[in-house]
Amino acid sequence: MANSNLPRRIIKETQRLLSEPAPGISASPSEENMRYFNVMILGPAQSPYEGGVFKLELFLPEEYPMAAPKVRFLTKIYHPNIDKLGRICLDILKDKWSPALQIRTVLLSIQALLSAPNPDDPLSDNIAKHWKSNEVEAVETGKLKVTNQSMLSLLASDFHS
Repeated sequence: MANSNLPRRIIKETQRLLSEPAPGISASPSEENMRYFNVMILGPAQSPYEGGVFKLELFLPEEYPMAAPKVRFLTKIYHPNIDKLGRICLDILKDKWSPALQIRTVLLSIQALLSAPNPDDPLSDNIAKHWKSNEVEAVETGKLKVTNQSMLSLLASDFHS
C-alpha cells in the first residue's frame, strides 16, 4: 500500500479493513487505484439473502471523508432499497453522511440493510410494493433470486476452470 498521494486516513482505514475484516465482509483495494475497493458481502443469516455472495464496488471520491463513498451492488439482487443498476438507498450514503463515519461503517450498514429491507424508503418501487402487499412472497422471491445467482456463479466458475 505504498501510495503517497493517499490521505493518511484512507491508508489507516484500508489497513484496518484488511487486518480486522468485519464478519461476512471482504473489502480490498484495487492495485491500480487505492480509492477503488472490491467488496464481497455474505448474505446475513436469517435474511432472504442468506447463502448469497454479493459483489459490490466502493469508490472514495477526492473529497472523502467530507463526501460519502460511492457504493453499488454488482451482483443483481431483489431488494426494495437497491435498484437494478445496483444503486443503494441508504441515508448515510446521502444526506446523513458524516466525516466521522468510515468505510467499515458503510459496509456494516449495507450488510444490515440486507437483514432489514425498508420498503417505506424504496429505490425500487415495484419491489417495495411487492414487499408491502405480500412480504412472505417477496422474501421467497429474494431467496429464489439468491439461489439462482449462486447457481449461475457456480456454473460460470466451472466453465472457466
